[in-house]
Amino acid sequence: MSKILVVQELAISFGHNQVLKSVSFELEHNEVLGVIGPNGAGKTVMLDILTGILKPDSGKIIYKGEDITGKSITERVKNGFGRTFQIPRSFEKMTAYENIICGGVYGDGLYERQACVRAGGILHTIGLTAKANTFAGKLTLLDRKRLEIGIAMASNPAVLFFDEVAGGLTESEVAEILEIVRDLKACGFSIIWIEHVIQTMLQGTDRILLLSDGRDIITGLPSDVMSSREVETVYLGVKKR
Repeated sequence: MSKILVVQELAISFGHNQVLKSVSFELEHNEVLGVIGPNGAGKTVMLDILTGILKPDSGKIIYKGEDITGKSITERVKNGFGRTFQIPRSFEKMTAYENIICGGVYGDGLYERQACVRAGGILHTIGLTAKANTFAGKLTLLDRKRLEIGIAMASNPAVLFFDEVAGGLTESEVAEILEIVRDLKACGFSIIWIEHVIQTMLQGTDRILLLSDGRDIITGLPSDVMSSREVETVYLGVKKR
């Protein structure tokens, strides 16, 4: 595989609070990279920097060989970034179908007819075809999570950024999210996935990055990282030997 995203020594502070000190990693084409870490590790802040919501104090973001560190949110969306949020941000008084159409029109500059065609395919992928005309505010939590993924897909991205899309779901619902992620990987997407649900990280990722105290601590195969001394130290307070 070849690298689609290279992150080099990202750092950011808010006042005297240095949230990210030095974070570096790479994302391969068609790879699912899981990101774990304790609360306050800087996981969502890192996504905010990668997607252009925040500007880092230092470090670089290289996407497809180009330095995009200074590019805006809009530019990154047009260049191939799509993102979900911990709390779903769909338009509650619009249907699932309409929400995804908006993503295609405003995120990718499609004509409405083109966006409608794309939305139909996305609804099938995320399992919401039967609820296409249901208002987003009336959907269950699982279906709103599905819709978040669908909206992120609407601009035809190459890289998807998931922020706890399995959070708050039951074990059987998590399994449905895992199936969607597998389908997305099969379609060629590259994914960075922040999650606290360990099942998703073990079963749905190619590699895992452990983030703690504003630094990348270890990156490797899911089973290796989850059984590592570093994870024990971060989550359980076990001292390194």
